[in-house]
Amino acid sequence: MAPRSLSSKTLDSLRGLLNNACKADLPCASATVVSATSELFHHETVSRNGENNDTTIPKSTKGSLNLQDAPDSGRAFWLASCTKLITTIACMQLVEQGKLTLDDGDEIEGLCPELRDIKVLNSDGSTSEKNKKITLRMLLTHTAGFGYSFLNKKLEKYNYNEFSGLAQDFHQPLVNQPGERFEYGIGIDWAGIAVERVTQSRLGDYMQKHIFTPAGIKNLSLFPSKDMIDRLAGIWQRDANGRLSPRRYPLDRALAPDQGSDAFHSGGAGVWGTTQLLRVLLNNGTSPQTGEAILRPETVDMMFENQLPNDPNFARVELPAVNTELVHPAKELYPLCPASEPQGWGLGFMISGGLTGRSRQTVHWSGLSNCFWWCDREKGVAGIVASQVLPFADLKAVHLWADVETATYNDLAED
Repeated sequence: MAPRSLSSKTLDSLRGLLNNACKADLPCASATVVSATSELFHHETVSRNGENNDTTIPKSTKGSLNLQDAPDSGRAFWLASCTKLITTIACMQLVEQGKLTLDDGDEIEGLCPELRDIKVLNSDGSTSEKNKKITLRMLLTHTAGFGYSFLNKKLEKYNYNEFSGLAQDFHQPLVNQPGERFEYGIGIDWAGIAVERVTQSRLGDYMQKHIFTPAGIKNLSLFPSKDMIDRLAGIWQRDANGRLSPRRYPLDRALAPDQGSDAFHSGGAGVWGTTQLLRVLLNNGTSPQTGEAILRPETVDMMFENQLPNDPNFARVELPAVNTELVHPAKELYPLCPASEPQGWGLGFMISGGLTGRSRQTVHWSGLSNCFWWCDREKGVAGIVASQVLPFADLKAVHLWADVETATYNDLAED
């Protein structure tokens, strides 16, 4: 199903949603809605008051800005875990070429020997030997046993910082046995390391050569150019009283002018820019802009298959926010999915319907900076709603995402 263009009434409504969200205390907001062949909607809004002295926020975003200062101006965003989609695409390209396989633990642990003797951390602080080898499929489905230090209390005392820009912070013990259960964590960063080892290139260079350039995408990067840095939207912290203040990006090392050879290319959270890859998924792996095949159609089909069919409630578990500066505690991973609907995880993203009008096989994910994307192949529509505010699961940002999706699907339902 290929949707027609959105009505002028819906376009006005969507613009109003973004403008009003910023008036109601979001620092910035951007939304893009696409079909397989065209962009249906795009709008950006920035609303800030007060002088900003944070040197990691570009001069163009400092000071007092009103709603008219930045509409449709091409702001760049830290996309955080939206990066995982791109790294998964890189992995699946290599699976197509026979350079990686999904279920060969010897292969992954050969490429990443650091994983061979990795220990499993128990609740009492002791460690156990892992009982099976880690595969690429495990890394892409968050079943390899890794966690995130800001989400898992077992890792709290070790002071890992997944946003340091250093590889050493990804040399973490497992928090579960490989294949035992779903736990959101650094597995896709290790998948990115496997991409580097098998291709003998840095992950960012691989993405540029094999994904961004053939897809005609110019403003995505693991290490932003000066022009992109000048267009960054900036990021804000919301305190317990709801007040916003500018802060440094968690991954601010990526903004340094000279990146050394030890800079870590984060396949889990490192991409900056504006995401434009969703049309490739809607178009069965081919860029509608260039006509280049990024993935085969059957590979896209495989990515959309549920990898956790025996665990339809895998995300209905409480998320303890170990670091409340980064993440709000939540009762479950995706609260917008009705309790009666099963949840799934594909290769690199979640699969679930919701209350917005999306189909049940819609895939989606999000980023720590409150960026949310979805891709609905059945109804032929995809989109991203992005802000730049911490902690994750900011209610104002989540409501904006849901409202944009709902307005889009309400329009499509009128066909």
